[in-house]
Amino acid sequence: MTELSAATRDALLRVGTSTLTGILSRRGFKNMFMQEVWPIRPDGPRLVGLAYTMRFIPAREDKARNPAAGPIQQQAMEGCPPGHVLVVDARGDPRAASAGDIYCGRLKARGCAGIVTDGGLRDTEGVFKTGLAAYHRRPSSPPSGIVHQPVDIGLPIACGGVAVYPGDVVVGDGDGVVVIPTDIADAVAQEALDTTLYDEFAEAEVARGRSLIGLFPGAGEEAKRDFEAWKKARSSGS
Repeated sequence: MTELSAATRDALLRVGTSTLTGILSRRGFKNMFMQEVWPIRPDGPRLVGLAYTMRFIPAREDKARNPAAGPIQQQAMEGCPPGHVLVVDARGDPRAASAGDIYCGRLKARGCAGIVTDGGLRDTEGVFKTGLAAYHRRPSSPPSGIVHQPVDIGLPIACGGVAVYPGDVVVGDGDGVVVIPTDIADAVAQEALDTTLYDEFAEAEVARGRSLIGLFPGAGEEAKRDFEAWKKARSSGS
């Protein structure tokens, strides 16, 4: 998949990572939610895009002046396609930043969807001001070269304990980041929309005092009938 369909992108922007992780689990994917990776601000933008990957290894003094080091990181910022998410394998180490506001500003200017790292981001106030969706473990002011050495882009990586392959679908909200295999993304997005609609119905019923039994998490026959009636009333505007 080189790009998401408009319908799938719109659907994924409307559903929660909690819903997506449940659907993925039922499909046999148990480890798709990144651990200890959160939005830089709770009021930041939602994230949906295809993964473009970069990997760090630990920095080493005799390689610190490797002329390829800087260009790899710059190439990631210049090579991440519009609509994609730069996903950075920082080995879960936030002692130095994976990127800062200027790099993130460049991603935003090029039309990229966001950045995700299991390390840290620096200049987070500036990153937020760029409008780029940004997720990390925690803020980290030191520059990346103190701890990290960029070694490759466009290969499978680990981020937040999840295997991320180039082209995977990456979705982020206030709870964190989930990864969806590209070949099931369309089906998962549609199922998530349907699930979200039922959850909205169930929330309304619970607020009215209805018991969870036969309602949630599994819908009984009565709940299914009531849900269909609720949808009809909703669509008619009554």
